[in-house]
Amino acid sequence: MRRSKLLALSLTAGLGVGMVTAGAASANSDHRHPQQSSCQISADGRDVQHVIYLQFDNVHFTRDNPNVPSDLEQMPHLLDFLKSNGTLDTDHHTPLIAHTGNDILTSITGLYGDRQGQAVSNSYRYYNPDGTTNSASSFAYWTDGVADTSVPKPSDSAPTMVGPDGKMAPAPWAAYTKAGCDFGAVSTANTVLENTTVDINKVFGTDGPQYAEARNNPALAQADYVGIGVHCAKDSKVCAKGNVSPDVLPDEPGGYDGYQALFGAKYVDPAISADGVVRSTAGTPITDSKGNPGFPGFDGMTADNSLGYVAQMQEAGVPVTYAYISDAHDQHGSGFGAMGPGAADYTAQLKSYDNAFASFFERLGKDGINKSNTLFVVTSDENDHFVGGKPTPANCDGINVPCSYQQIGEVNANARGLLATQQGVTTPFQVHADSAPNFYLNGNPGPNDPTTRAFEQAWSKVTAVNPITGATDTISSFLADRAEQKILHMQTGDPNRTPTFTSFANPDYYVYAGAANCNAACVALGPSYAWNHGDFSPDINTTWLGLVGPGVRQDGVTDKVWSDHTDIRPTMLSLLGLTDAYTHDGRVLTEFIDNSARPGNLRGHHGEDYQQLATAYKQLDAGVGAFATATLKASTRNVESTSAGDQQYQAATAELTALGAARDALAAQIAQVLDEDAFGHHRLDAPQAKRLADQADALVKQAQQLAS
Repeated sequence: MRRSKLLALSLTAGLGVGMVTAGAASANSDHRHPQQSSCQISADGRDVQHVIYLQFDNVHFTRDNPNVPSDLEQMPHLLDFLKSNGTLDTDHHTPLIAHTGNDILTSITGLYGDRQGQAVSNSYRYYNPDGTTNSASSFAYWTDGVADTSVPKPSDSAPTMVGPDGKMAPAPWAAYTKAGCDFGAVSTANTVLENTTVDINKVFGTDGPQYAEARNNPALAQADYVGIGVHCAKDSKVCAKGNVSPDVLPDEPGGYDGYQALFGAKYVDPAISADGVVRSTAGTPITDSKGNPGFPGFDGMTADNSLGYVAQMQEAGVPVTYAYISDAHDQHGSGFGAMGPGAADYTAQLKSYDNAFASFFERLGKDGINKSNTLFVVTSDENDHFVGGKPTPANCDGINVPCSYQQIGEVNANARGLLATQQGVTTPFQVHADSAPNFYLNGNPGPNDPTTRAFEQAWSKVTAVNPITGATDTISSFLADRAEQKILHMQTGDPNRTPTFTSFANPDYYVYAGAANCNAACVALGPSYAWNHGDFSPDINTTWLGLVGPGVRQDGVTDKVWSDHTDIRPTMLSLLGLTDAYTHDGRVLTEFIDNSARPGNLRGHHGEDYQQLATAYKQLDAGVGAFATATLKASTRNVESTSAGDQQYQAATAELTALGAARDALAAQIAQVLDEDAFGHHRLDAPQAKRLADQADALVKQAQQLAS
């Protein structure tokens, strides 16, 4: 989900869905899209005039029930577009932890959480000087500090998007605006205002009408200022029509002075629509649940609303648009409660998404925006793990025969109560509630502290009777201490955010910290939510990536290339002839690019050298690659160990730490070599590629030996 989930959270009502018509979708469009003449996104003679990036929340290529067509199968207008016109990579992966915030931010920056600040999301905790912790939201505008509204001023002064040096991480729109392109942001994480509190204060200040509106009418302020934005190129004709604000990026590499932005639908809509109204693909004005025009809320960014904004921006001359589309698993209409695969409401919602894409592609086609001049990139933040019993009837397929579920919902587990009643542990702590819960022990004890070790060992033994299966489960499947968290790219430039340890639970479970007893059931079915993510689990961590456009190979569906979210950014920039002022954690997916469209260094046999090294690098550095998979298993065994003086843990952790340091050094070297080769600064030669690939493979083997 787009927002951190609490047990008592109620779903925000979204807009109703229904059948759409292409004519209605274009009611306020004259089907002419003025081109931004200064926008330079065509490389090597390719005619690229538009970039359309779409990222779903939890939409699956694979089936969750073998009888029920998958999410993408139930959106044939999108699936066929990707298969017929480009490449759909089905061996694509998330970082850890696999939550919306970290996943999207990793995708749009090409950086893992340790370099963009949100490794633990969709919220995280931070240590105060007195050893207690507070919770902060991962979703805050890019330049915000720690987004904690429970206190007047957070004790942690680091930016939300903190880099390894403690400064603000690079912003994803800067490469585009510096190339003369307006960048339209449609509900995309942290590129827009995310709230009516700290974000309003940061961007607009506390003495203007926006602040007053947010105080007096927060619902209207959300519709007016949150979720929608345009980051302007310096000669932007679109932004010249609106009420612009300074686009401040004080730590941006190479500087970022003199840029402006439109923040919020109140200022964006009049700049992109002749009548000041933006309509969904169904042709209806986009409003919130109270009828306020503008942003409908993040859960309200269903396909018809998000795609409506994207189309309107493109038609108005905003050539680069990045958009988020809310998940189809949860109720976005008047209903409430979890839906399983093939449930009638779920199937109807996917049908409405498919209708939205049908209208979207037809509308773009009339505008002349198509695969010949547009780079389309479509992906999902992560997959979800469905938690529920068997459907009835057993042969239901969701299309002809709806499925229903007597047992459905994640298994909520009260860690504080279970530890107290099963293990006698009452050590004060807080937890970032999740299926991959992050534990923060009060006082911030170190990894070798006896308090930490006793707590970790106790948690590794906690069990629960699964109310769906009846089996007695050990709740925790994997344990990452601080040494392993660093390997998994979960240790940011802000040490106050580093958890004591992270547990990757059985993916059926959602772990929280309630009362230190089980007077109320410590284990219970949560019928409001049935789709878990964040965890270390193949059905969560394996997702998909679709690419269509000039220079993209038409390979259809393929699982021949192992990729992850960090690879999206460098692949896009390579196709567009752009560069970032930093080294990416990902690599260019040259296997999906026509040989003639690759950068000169990556063509022919030189490209084979690049691919050989890049393949080895991914397994070495990726959060769910071979190295990390092995070290997580080793970390789990280490953390669970008991020995005299804790010597086994200390010795094994020292070995793991040294191996992680060797990985970090080699991965940094390879990342720089790959980036320099891909973006034209230095050509990789075959002996160097083989030497570095062999070193990467050797470290992976060491990790696998350690795990076994």
